[in-house]
Amino acid sequence: MSTAVPSSSASSSSSASAPSSSPASSPPAAPAATDTPTDLLPGVVRVGREPAAPQGAAVAESGQTRRRSAFRPDIEGLRGVAVLSVLAFHSAVPGLTGGFVGVDVFFVVSGFLITGLLVGRPLGLWDFAARRARRILPAAATVLVATAVAGGALLDPLRGTDLARDLIASAGQFANWRFVGEQTDYLAAERDPSPLQHFWSLGVENQFYLLWGVLLLGLARYLHGRRRTLAITLATVAVGGVSLALCLRWTATSAPLAYFSTGSRLWEFAAGACAALAGPALAARAERRPVVRTLRVLGWLGLAAVLTPVFLYDRNTPFPGTAALLPVLGTAAVLLAGHGTLGAADAGRLLATRPLRAAGRLSYAWYLWHWPVLTIAQARYGPLPWSTLLALTAAAALPAWLTLRLVEQPLRYGSSPAPRRGLAVGASALVIPLIAALTLGGGTVRALGDPAAGPVAAPAGAADGPSLLAPGARVLTLTPSLARAREDFPPGKGCEIPLNADSSPRCLFGAEDSPDRIVLLGDSHAGQWISAGLALAEQRHWALEVLVKPGCPLATLTVRNNVLGRTFDECDRWRENTLTRLTTVAVEED
Repeated sequence: MSTAVPSSSASSSSSASAPSSSPASSPPAAPAATDTPTDLLPGVVRVGREPAAPQGAAVAESGQTRRRSAFRPDIEGLRGVAVLSVLAFHSAVPGLTGGFVGVDVFFVVSGFLITGLLVGRPLGLWDFAARRARRILPAAATVLVATAVAGGALLDPLRGTDLARDLIASAGQFANWRFVGEQTDYLAAERDPSPLQHFWSLGVENQFYLLWGVLLLGLARYLHGRRRTLAITLATVAVGGVSLALCLRWTATSAPLAYFSTGSRLWEFAAGACAALAGPALAARAERRPVVRTLRVLGWLGLAAVLTPVFLYDRNTPFPGTAALLPVLGTAAVLLAGHGTLGAADAGRLLATRPLRAAGRLSYAWYLWHWPVLTIAQARYGPLPWSTLLALTAAAALPAWLTLRLVEQPLRYGSSPAPRRGLAVGASALVIPLIAALTLGGGTVRALGDPAAGPVAAPAGAADGPSLLAPGARVLTLTPSLARAREDFPPGKGCEIPLNADSSPRCLFGAEDSPDRIVLLGDSHAGQWISAGLALAEQRHWALEVLVKPGCPLATLTVRNNVLGRTFDECDRWRENTLTRLTTVAVEED
């Protein structure tokens, strides 16, 4: 299971942005004295019992009262549960091995909030884009720049080069696709995680916003009334159905593609969208006693469905796949249950407690900050115990709070609501991290040396072993250059067959007709000897045959492949076919 989970989600009552597996963007506290956010989710009924008006007094329903009745503190608390689950998972807290499902909770909440906003309020596409940019990008840019600075100072130059590429992908909102490519590659799948790997969920969420904004606002432009509602409902069901089918297929064939790709995650947003579309009908019946009881049961069942995977799932759970149905449907159930008045016995009242709401408000910034802190600390000091990781995660709440107060809220509430201002803020938040990425990349390239430079003798007392790439150490000119380390493969790299193949091609080097033959047989640990074996074969006029399958040892073992996300059955078939092939060739030659 990838360590990257949840991104940013909108305010608890309007906009949403995702958090490894990223949490939704934490809902900032409103600038007014109330908890009411600026953006509202139309069609949401009151969430608490309002004080009775004095007898005989006519109480006018002001705009402020309407905003208060629209606010959903249970959603804010639900986001708190989601982000705490993710943070506990990343901190390796014992017993909370399935906390990565928190990102799925955020995706459902985002689909719910954004759909409610777009359906209930007429917005122009530029206005919508400006709101999202102001909500999500400034905090993300702050973390990206800080990570670039810390990475340049604390990481070795080779990881710094990778980080520069990750910065570009994260700032461009396509980090999820970069990590699909990186983790689908077996030779890269086992690298230490990137300090920006958690930005995959932010990429997924922003790609969803683009699709959903164009789709729903386009339908709203040309359709009205029941036709519009029907078209939106059909589109939501269709997108969700196709996405779920892709999710199930890819979970069985490529775990990175299933986990990181937008196509396999859209159904989770669609589940939240369906809950938003069903909301007005439930709200109209929320005062009826049978409906109240049903919603109460639905809320508790939904909350149980969200929390159960946190304790029962682990890295070996094929995910998302069918396993994601439990937290996704549970979140949708909690969102539906919140359409009724929150009573003392409701799950929503538990979610609306102050600690969970405080975590929910901070969730976006906290999620963004904690992962770079954890990964850079471990890159610098080696594996750390879970207690230390948890302390570092808790410490990350400080820069998260500062980001919320000094960056998120001022830019969201303190600037002009004109779309051009929001788009300008978003453009700046994209350009500044790109400049930081180019600066970091240039510095690491200089540190790694000239790729075209020839070999030199190492001076006496030169750094070696673990100290070779330590920050500040002199990097020697190597053959090949250290700058080419990611591209330096033996000549037989093409002989390493794909993971889903169960037989190797004819892969001979050296004197192919020689009766003497060296056979390299096994996984990539056998493949690392190709260059040495080829040199020996050429020296003695022998043949070299390469039969290598990545991740498949020669010993008869049951292997689980992290890239496929399942038992490596192809390895067993390849091993049997290869040994049979060698036996047959030996008999024929005899």
